[in-house]
Amino acid sequence: MDFLVLFLFYLALVLIGVVTICICSKTHYLRGLIRGGAQVISCIIPECLQRAIRKVLHYLFHTRNHTFIMLHLLLQGMVYAEYTWEVFGYCQELGFSLHYLLLPYLLLVINLVFFTLSCVSNPGTITKANAFSLLQVYEFDEVMFPKNMKCFTCHVRKPARSKHCRVCNRCVHRFDHHCVWVNNCIGAWNARYFLIYLLTLTASAATMAVVSTVFLVQLVVVSDLYLETYVDDLGHLQVIDIVFLIQVINIHGVRLWNVRF
Repeated sequence: MDFLVLFLFYLALVLIGVVTICICSKTHYLRGLIRGGAQVISCIIPECLQRAIRKVLHYLFHTRNHTFIMLHLLLQGMVYAEYTWEVFGYCQELGFSLHYLLLPYLLLVINLVFFTLSCVSNPGTITKANAFSLLQVYEFDEVMFPKNMKCFTCHVRKPARSKHCRVCNRCVHRFDHHCVWVNNCIGAWNARYFLIYLLTLTASAATMAVVSTVFLVQLVVVSDLYLETYVDDLGHLQVIDIVFLIQVINIHGVRLWNVRF
């Protein structure tokens, strides 16, 4: 089966899965599927292995640890290593502007700064010392945020829009969520760092994608690859079309440079 067909089939399955989860996440249907799947798996996997898996999942997602921070840095390092090794040098040979090629590295530095700030900064921990001042920030709606609600774990009155994080074991002012990738809560005092971190991460990925795409297009044009022919499965000589070209680029990528030159 062609690579492009397989890729489109995979993409369709992913999109269907995402849409299904979004539609069914607020219904009992998805919970029933998960519960049924868990029961089937529990009959197959030994009890000792199930306990080990539960312990690992609890450690990863319900305790503060640096696993996802290290994974994040590893993945980011691999992406930039691939960009440096496979794209940067070849783009220089094709006469790309150095400013555009260095932009992902500039975004990386900014991203790492705000990633670090998101990891280590105080998200807005509510203590007995600052609880009174934080109670005045937002009005209580008496629906989601009753006025006299108290956190029985932290033993402080809960300001409106605050929430107790079970992972960090603290109440956080204007709590948004606990992010395993930064091993920290996202709240009123570090949300701006987290948003800039996400923006620079997205911008760096988009920049590298654009540079890589332009490079591959340039490679096809310079090498006259679109004028070449190939022998199909039946032994017939065929002119390279756009579908075949996309498949070749996705499989071989910048290694075509070494083949053609």
